[in-house]
Amino acid sequence: MRALSMTTRSASSRRINLPKQLTLLGLLLIIEAGFMAVPMAVCLAYGESDWLPFLVSIGITAVAGILLHTLPRPHSESLGRRDGCMITCVVWIMYSLFGMLPFILGSPRLNVSEGFFETMSGFTTTGATVIRDIESCSHGIQMWRALTQWIGGLGIVLFTLTVIPSLNNSRGIFMFHAEVSGITHDKIGARIANTAKILWGLYGVITIILIGLLWIGPMNFFESVCHAFAAISTGGFSTHNDSIASYDSFYVKTVLSIFMFIGGVNFGLIYAAVTGRVKDLLKNDVLRAYLWLIALNYILTVISILHAGSWTGWQSLTIDPVFHIVSAMTSTGFGAGNFEAWGELALVLTIIMMFFGACAGSTTGGAKIDRLLYMLKNFKVEIKRAVSPRSMQAIRINNQVVTPEHTNEIIAFLLIYTALIIVGGVLLSALDFPIVDAFFSSVSCASNNGLGAGVTGVTGSYDFVPAVGKWVMSFLMLAGRLEIFALIMLVTPSFWRR
Repeated sequence: MRALSMTTRSASSRRINLPKQLTLLGLLLIIEAGFMAVPMAVCLAYGESDWLPFLVSIGITAVAGILLHTLPRPHSESLGRRDGCMITCVVWIMYSLFGMLPFILGSPRLNVSEGFFETMSGFTTTGATVIRDIESCSHGIQMWRALTQWIGGLGIVLFTLTVIPSLNNSRGIFMFHAEVSGITHDKIGARIANTAKILWGLYGVITIILIGLLWIGPMNFFESVCHAFAAISTGGFSTHNDSIASYDSFYVKTVLSIFMFIGGVNFGLIYAAVTGRVKDLLKNDVLRAYLWLIALNYILTVISILHAGSWTGWQSLTIDPVFHIVSAMTSTGFGAGNFEAWGELALVLTIIMMFFGACAGSTTGGAKIDRLLYMLKNFKVEIKRAVSPRSMQAIRINNQVVTPEHTNEIIAFLLIYTALIIVGGVLLSALDFPIVDAFFSSVSCASNNGLGAGVTGVTGSYDFVPAVGKWVMSFLMLAGRLEIFALIMLVTPSFWRR
């Protein structure tokens, strides 16, 4: 009898528990409807008519969530590894599908492909937009754009783990690993739910501090909230058509540079610092590499500016390149000037910075400095092995040996990530994009950066892209945010076999 029970449980664990997934997704949609109440309240406060589209969107999202949460009859409450993978992928798509309703029903009047692109860009913190005149949008729409980025910064699944205690198990850990970026994910608390709560608490406190600092400067309170949401999430949506350049403020650029940099740091390290373990920061190889790369890129960018003769004052050689470098490396994508005028070297450096991004475990996109550091150390080890074949060399990052399993994963990821960008660039080229702009846009979307160049413009407006191109870019954003593997698992035949 006991053997039969164990066999039954084992068989059950191998099944995909679709009814339980639907109930969980329904609960998440109800939560999204609650988030929509914030921009609706903003519309009411400013006396704007977009409160009605938000109310309709809330109603549709909430009803769909209630139906999904109550109608299915789960045969089991347990969720397997494949369930966790499916939920991680599907929730981002569902949040974008329902989150686009205010853009379609409200003042922008976007079509489906535009609305999905804008919402996916928000939740994945890409920051690319199809809205040409952002300043004409209501405060509610602008708040919803900012809020989607703030939610997506740490991740929808990570937020889910803070509000659903039943996921505080190995399946919750898998969902956490599937969504949080990078090659290592250190748990801060003893339980995964505690880790999620600590990270969201830290994220919220930093956001509040940034709002206060921006409010002291030239921004009003509303603008401070929107830009704080976009900066700490490394998203990049702005309330102005010219992004941060519209303020022409040394203070704003400095404050945002500091907090974009913070957004690019592993949040586990930030937690260690605020709890008194400052030595963890000083000993961290990845953080040191992050700082060195910013310094190196700054020197090379200034050389490029001087060579191009495009400097116009002391800010163009100080805060402007620093702001641009941090914005590009952290995949924020804020615009503070025309970096295309800084010379070809500056453009090439921007592409490289977008490709690799900042630290794993942060809110940023890209391949991550952790993997770049591994590649450089691996190259050094291989050179030594070529000279001394019998020598035994281990690759260490933060005093931890990189295992063969991690090695294979890193190499596979970099190959697939590069292939994803190449395929995206080819597809966009087929849609009559200039070849350089096609690959720049592919890197920008796959790295969740949002910076534009060439035909898209420095502020990154994608309104001219045909519908097919918007769906291609939306997929690039999602694949980049989930770091590809979770999506690949869904299209693998063995994933669907019992």
